[in-house]
Amino acid sequence: MSLGYRLHYAPDNASLIVRLALGELRVPYRTVLVDRRVRAQKSPAYLAINPAGLIPVLETPDGPVFETGAILLWLADRHGALVPAPGDPGRAAALKWLFYLSNTLHPALRMIFYPDQYAGADPGMQAMLRRHMQGETARHLDVLERAACDAPVLFSGARPTVLGLYLGPGLRWAALYPAGGAGWFDLARWPALAALARDLEARDSTRAAIAAEGLGERPFTAPQPPDPPEGAAL
Repeated sequence: MSLGYRLHYAPDNASLIVRLALGELRVPYRTVLVDRRVRAQKSPAYLAINPAGLIPVLETPDGPVFETGAILLWLADRHGALVPAPGDPGRAAALKWLFYLSNTLHPALRMIFYPDQYAGADPGMQAMLRRHMQGETARHLDVLERAACDAPVLFSGARPTVLGLYLGPGLRWAALYPAGGAGWFDLARWPALAALARDLEARDSTRAAIAAEGLGERPFTAPQPPDPPEGAAL
């Protein structure tokens, strides 16, 4: 079944979250580079499997799955790991926080990275949106810090669920992007999330991702711009 998985990815993009999940599940898969330098994510071939033109897509025996949260939940349910199973008392909490990451934190980060897509071409409006969303993102991380303190098993980096696998890259991107414009972010403000990130760095899945995408030795707690062997992050 899993031999049919193909992950359409770009280095240090949302596909990193799915790569980590596949590594934690220890299922074989192949990767297909989506070259952002030529906007391959907007090509007719790519739009045929993800009409939104966003990365990632996971090709599965059930067909292509897009949207990061959907891919994570599909994999977790298919392989019986990373999310409490249906009927488990912990499932409701896992799902609400997965969708918080997918629907609240991730879009806020995208507005910081790509304000032109939301505020138009005016540089002043872009700067205003970016500043506002930096504040909103800090507030979202405050919420997640409290959640991680209340439910440390769900927000573990040592034995990660989909929540830790989503949060590690999110913390990385907040610290890195946009280049020269991430001075607002200080991971020390959120010690529970910092501990998650530190523990996640020790996982075999993270070590494999470091090698595959050129992420540096401490990709979540002291991130450096990627130096991928193929493709480009932006």
